[in-house]
Amino acid sequence: MSNETFASVWDAIEDTAAQAENMKLRSVLMMALEQHIRAKGWTQTEAARRLGVTQPRVSDLLRGKINLFALDTLVNMVAAAGLHVELRVLEAA
Repeated sequence: MSNETFASVWDAIEDTAAQAENMKLRSVLMMALEQHIRAKGWTQTEAARRLGVTQPRVSDLLRGKINLFALDTLVNMVAAAGLHVELRVLEAA
């Protein structure tokens, strides 16, 4: 067992830095959507209608099934929720 440390869990479990970055972005978007849905008090059916997806997709989102969501899909859902996405690109540490 190694004592290697990582900046995030994604850095530890993904094979490449690119995969880790993709997962980090997807997880941030999923958490923002979940928080927004809960703050608005939407049912899964209401959230699905507002986000332009099916209720089972909202269920997958709320259960954190990150592998079922592409980055572009999540950006579309965030926009449909009336939220704004900002992106910063920085030098890698």
